[in-house]
Amino acid sequence: MRLLEPSAGSVSFEGLDITHLPEAELRPLRRDLQMIFQDPMSSLNPRRTIASIIAAPLKQNGLGDNLRDRIAEALQRVGLPQSFASRYRHELSGGQRQRVGIARALALSPKFVLADEIVSGLDVSTQAQILTLLEKLAAEMGLTVAFISHDLSVIRRLCRQVIVMREGGIVEASATDALFESPKEAYTRDLLAAIPLPEIDEGWLLPAAKVPV
Repeated sequence: MRLLEPSAGSVSFEGLDITHLPEAELRPLRRDLQMIFQDPMSSLNPRRTIASIIAAPLKQNGLGDNLRDRIAEALQRVGLPQSFASRYRHELSGGQRQRVGIARALALSPKFVLADEIVSGLDVSTQAQILTLLEKLAAEMGLTVAFISHDLSVIRRLCRQVIVMREGGIVEASATDALFESPKEAYTRDLLAAIPLPEIDEGWLLPAAKVPV
């Protein structure tokens, strides 16, 4: 995303090397390169309404006409009611705040979205809702999504290609099924072995024993 200057390697977007592209030349590409941040409490301005938050990138990219309709469309796209436009971030739940982050990123109809650990702070049911939403929107809008996560069970469900990284370098890259079925690198095998699996207690549905008082 060029929020940090790369120290090595290269980054290309649609055949263009953007690794060290000057900001003036990179700025026109920003509309197509959007990001959903990990913590919406930090990435959503507490002093702005949700409408203002979604409107900001639209205005910055010369799409300030018909703002009310564009904001309404963005909220509808992520399953939030229009009444949320006048709310502030502290009035929303964690899942709702993350939906606003998604709406802001997708309001520009980008080509590429980087989703950085976007469900790590959510409960399991809300995680599932956000992942299903992102999967649906990516299909509908023809998006390429790079999904960063330490939860490999989420990666397996959502992604078609996986890049395993360690200390900023690529360890292994493969189609998802191939990587999970036959990892080539020891580090990848260690990651897969660390996936927590449920330990089933056969008696967990039985009534609890009465404890004498």
